[in-house]
Amino acid sequence: MEALDEMGKLGHTIGVAPIGCSVLCHKYMNVDMLESAHGRAPAVASGIKRVHPEKLVFTYQGDGDLASIGAAEIIHAAARGEKFTTFFVNNAIYGMTGGQMAPTTLIGQKSTTTQTGRTVEQAGAPLRVSELIATLGGAVYVERVALNSPANIIKAKKAVRRAFDIQEKKLGFTLIEFLSTCPTNWGMTPTAAMEFVSKEMLPYFPLGVYREPEGGE
Repeated sequence: MEALDEMGKLGHTIGVAPIGCSVLCHKYMNVDMLESAHGRAPAVASGIKRVHPEKLVFTYQGDGDLASIGAAEIIHAAARGEKFTTFFVNNAIYGMTGGQMAPTTLIGQKSTTTQTGRTVEQAGAPLRVSELIATLGGAVYVERVALNSPANIIKAKKAVRRAFDIQEKKLGFTLIEFLSTCPTNWGMTPTAAMEFVSKEMLPYFPLGVYREPEGGE
């Protein structure tokens, strides 16, 4: 919202939130918002952007939503080069529904459905969404950022602004992945959760730009 406010675009933006942790984000975002079915925000956003190509359109999705039930939606939206932005919040767990294992849950990480920790044999390796989306031709800007320090939060905001700037140029699909915390379902204090992001998540989910617009737009 800070980035949109600074751009003067609060009244020129439409957000889509699916069922999940983002279900109430319309209460905290001062833009027009639409609710979608679980995992289906990219499909809804595709329709909105095609009908209102002059608007800034974004989805706000968690890892359980985007990388599990909504995996096909996000992959095909990126492959088609839909000209909206996805903000993907990765806290490596299902937050709203009780702390179950998500596609991004780390190996050895405990959850309500992996009581002794996730294993490759039982659930495969965690998905690296930014790397996956960056392989698709319609994706023009993909970056992973983290929210574990003031410096990284500043970088994250710059990535948000850049994604919107690129969307305004109608170049293609843009996605920003945020490594975030879930102290409640991780069973940690907020301070310990920040340390978990730094020590456990960052090595497996490296920060950086995974897809740049051609010509460095």
